[in-house]
Order: sequence, then C-alpha cells, then structure tokens
Amino acid sequence: MSIESIIKGKVVEAISACYGQKVEEESVQIQKTRREFEGDLTVVVFPFLRFSKKSPEETANDLGNYLQENIEAIPSFNIVKGFLNLVIDNTYWLSILNEAVKTDNYGFIPLVEGAKKVMIEYSSPNTNKPLHLGHIRNNLLGYSVAQILKANGYEVIKVNLVNDRGIHICKSMLAWLRFGEGETPESTGIKGDHLVGKYYVKFDQEYKKEIETLVTSGMDTDEAKKKAPLLLEAQEMLVKWEAGDEETVALWRKMNDWVLAGFEITYKTMGVDFDKVYFESDTYKQGKAIVMRGLEEGVLYQKETGSVWANLESDGLDHKLLLRDDGTSVYMTQDIGTAYERFDEFKIDEHIYVVGNEQNYHFQVLSLVMGKLGYEWHDKIQHLSYGMVELPEGKMKSREGTVVDADDLMKEMVNTARETSEELGKLSGYSKEEAEDVYYKVAMGALKYFILKVDPKKNMMFNPKDSIDFNGNTGPFIQYTYTRIQSVLKKAIDAGIEVPELAVTDLSISEKESNLIQVIANYPVVIKEAGDATSPALISNYVYDLSKEYNQFYHDFPMNKEENEDLRNFRFVLSKQVAGIIKSGMDLLGIGVPERM
Repeated sequence: MSIESIIKGKVVEAISACYGQKVEEESVQIQKTRREFEGDLTVVVFPFLRFSKKSPEETANDLGNYLQENIEAIPSFNIVKGFLNLVIDNTYWLSILNEAVKTDNYGFIPLVEGAKKVMIEYSSPNTNKPLHLGHIRNNLLGYSVAQILKANGYEVIKVNLVNDRGIHICKSMLAWLRFGEGETPESTGIKGDHLVGKYYVKFDQEYKKEIETLVTSGMDTDEAKKKAPLLLEAQEMLVKWEAGDEETVALWRKMNDWVLAGFEITYKTMGVDFDKVYFESDTYKQGKAIVMRGLEEGVLYQKETGSVWANLESDGLDHKLLLRDDGTSVYMTQDIGTAYERFDEFKIDEHIYVVGNEQNYHFQVLSLVMGKLGYEWHDKIQHLSYGMVELPEGKMKSREGTVVDADDLMKEMVNTARETSEELGKLSGYSKEEAEDVYYKVAMGALKYFILKVDPKKNMMFNPKDSIDFNGNTGPFIQYTYTRIQSVLKKAIDAGIEVPELAVTDLSISEKESNLIQVIANYPVVIKEAGDATSPALISNYVYDLSKEYNQFYHDFPMNKEENEDLRNFRFVLSKQVAGIIKSGMDLLGIGVPERM
C-alpha cells in the first residue's frame, strides 16, 4: 500500500477520532509538497473545517498530531495556512526503493485466470494505398494501449481488420487495368502497396478530368460526379466482385496480395504486430446476413429502391444506410459482421476500436444498431477516438497523393539519427550492424515518443526535426538518460566496485534523492491511470519526468567520487532502478532503448 493510501486512511480515522464525523477516503486530498516548503506530502485541510468548527491552522494541527502518532514514517509536520505538510522519514523512502528493486515487473499486475478480456483493433488499413503518417499514430496508439492494458493484468487480444473490398479498392483496380500496362512490383521495383496506391491517385486524376469534361458540356457538377464513366465502371466492378465474377476476383486477389506483402514490411519496421487479422472480404457476408435477419424481424426497414436502413431517431440520431440499392454492403455492414464474429469467438469483456475522431458517429451507430439487433454486448463496444496528425504544410489527402508516406518517414528518421550520431561520434568501436541497430532505435524512439506524448484526443502537429532532438521532452533524451546510467554502472564495475542488490535503509539522503524515489513509487499508479484512460501520454510524460529528475540528481551527486560507501552504493541502486523503469516504460510505448548512443 502506498504512503498516500495509508495517510488517507488515517485522516479518515482522525476525523472520526477528533470530531466524531465520518468521511470517505475520496474526499481526502493529498498532493506533493511545494518545493519552497518543508515536507514531502501535503494534506488539504479546508474540506474538514465544517467538521472541526475550528480554524484551518487548528484543524491541521489536530490532524498532524494524529498522523504523527499513528504513522511511524511521519517524524514531523508543519502547517502553512490550511495546508498540512508532512515529512516522510528517509527510512520509509529507502524501504520503498528496495521493495521496487525486489519486485519483478515492478508496477505491473500479473495476468491471472478469469482476468478481464479486452480486444483492441488498430491499423485497419485499406488495400488501395500504403500506410501514411495518420496510420502511424493509429498503430502506435493501438500497440501501446495493448501493452499498457497487459501491464494492468488484462488478457489482451490485438487484432487488425484489413479493409480489402469496396468501391475504393475497385478504383485502384480499374485504374491499373486502364493505365497500368501490366506493371507489377517485380517489374518496377516498387513496393506493392505503393504501386497500388499510385493507381488510386491516378483514378482520382482521371475521374476529375471526366467531371470537368461533363461540366463543360453543360452538366451540373453534382450530377457529373455521379455520372462520370470511370465512377460508374468502378461501381459496376464492385457489383461483379460481390457476385463472385472470376476475372474481377482474380484481379482483386492479385493486387491485394501486392499490398498485404507491402504492409508486412511496414509493420515490421514500425515494430507492431497482431494476434489475429480479419479481412472485410470475409466479414461483410456475416454482416449482410445479420442485416437481412434484422429486416425480416422488422428491426430494420427497406426503401422502395431496395436499400436497407436503421431508424435511429428515437436515439437522437438519423437514419443509417446498411445495404445499398444494388445490395452491396457499406462499412457499417462489415463492422456488424466483424463485431459478431469477435464476441462470438473470443467471449470478450470489452472491444476497443482505435479509430480517428472523424468516425465518432460511426461507432455510436454501431453500438446502437447492435443493441437493436438484440446483442447484449453492444454496450461493450468502446471507441478510442484520436485526433488527426497534421503537418506544418497542412492536412494530408490520399486521393491527391499529398500524404506523408510511413515508409518514407521512417527511412528519413533513421537517416537523421545516423547523421546526428555520426556527428557526435559516440559509436566508435561498434560494428556496422550494431550501429544501425542504434540508429533504428533512436529514430523510432523519436517518432513514437513524439506521437505518443500527446493526449490521443488532441490533434497534433508532427515535425520530424523537433522529434529527434536530444534535449527536452523527446524520445532520444529519455534513451540518452538510460544509456548514461548504463555507462555509470559499467564504469563502476570496471573500477572493481561491486554494486549491491539493495540499499541500506539507515542513511541520510538528500531531498533530490527522496524526490526521485517518490517518482519511482508513483510508477504503478501511473500505469493504472494510463490503463483507465487508455492514454500512452501518461506513461510518456511520466518517463520524461523521471528522466528529468534523474538528470538533476546526476548533475548534483556524482557517484564514483562519493567516499561514503553506503551512500555511493545507494545511488548505484537508485540509478539501476531508474534505468529499469525507463526501459519498462519505454517498452509500454513500443520503444527500444540502446545500451549506448
């Protein structure tokens, strides 16, 4: 139990003992004591004045005396207006450090039988284009949240839904048929997803030309968009695909295989993986069957044109299309089928969809429609909605080919890390393979940290140059702190110093050192908060604060020069634990830490 929890419990006891009143622990506010005052933790007294009928100072004195008498770790206290500042004994902080050192996977809750089972879907790419910067945020968020939920003791299933069918796929297929002249990834040397994405852009270019021609001939713009020959042909191709036309399906399978092979390379570079991959081309059939059953049961309705809809007016929304006039399915149809298959197969307790905030309405509707169709688990659907990633140049558009390609960005980051590291000359003696591993870890650490340190709900501006800075709130700064500690420990070992497993507890330590232990003690709390909020930003900013606190300590307290052996050894133990937490926290973010950089 943390010292904060102990204090809260004793404050509740104190209110009862001193004033005969009952309060809940939740009403007890504890915060870190401000640096200008003596103490470690501060109890806010004002909420209890209505029970004491005394001044803030008198009330604080009553509570302070009770806490000092009943908690051995509190040797003294002081009062500043309505704030009770508690001094926590060094022995307590040192025992907390040792407890953390002795605990395997410190801060983590082990997986036990019957644990909450959570499925998390992320990535969900379309097979008509390569992954871009927006997908990077999606993948990094999904993977990190999965890691954090595992650390909270949940059984986690990571899944991907590949959107491999639909009108957008047919657009790439048609453009390749018309303009591709049979080129393949092998014949061009172009990665498969990039090659198919090239034809998605080509379709849009040619489609706009047709619209312009129709408008010039006198047709209304909106009508021209609907009647452009290329679009009509793409729609016809989708109908053929759903009807199982052999030629159409063969072309679809060939181009999808190109894309999926490309995705695998990107995922490996990004360092994300999945326990199971679903394909919309499979799940949409189940979705159509469920929609037709809902129609038969009168839960859904059909228009004269043949399309099938859900009426959500009673829920404050509008009418939602589930099947088009020609019987083809929409995104919602396949999500209905996919959700059914997942809950049926895995009996999950919660399903988290990591999807951008432009789809807030979509997932609200999905939950409502599943409820109307009679599925009790409909309220277990959660949408982890995140903001868009923008660039200094503005918003990205796939159709216009103005996206930041994921592969290109990661390659650029590695090149920048290589150039920066070579300038510093820190990797002398490393083989080429070892050096490249460091460049990769620094580059991906910079990219991942820059994205994950932002609250998922917020839009963000990504600037590659800012992300790879070795100073400030960046991944490389945190990685460098880890390598600095490894260097300190190595020098000690090389000097013949035996670093002990635990620190002695009867030491007099400085305020900076006790502050550092307090940050360590807060790691389990932050892991839980990050899990509850599904926010890697809480882990990111915690690891940065820990690194910053350590660097201040390191600057003021050189270890190898310390003559007091017990104090020197304590600082080694403290440093080793900080390094362990940095590595653990960065792992929750999907970031590796090099031993040297």
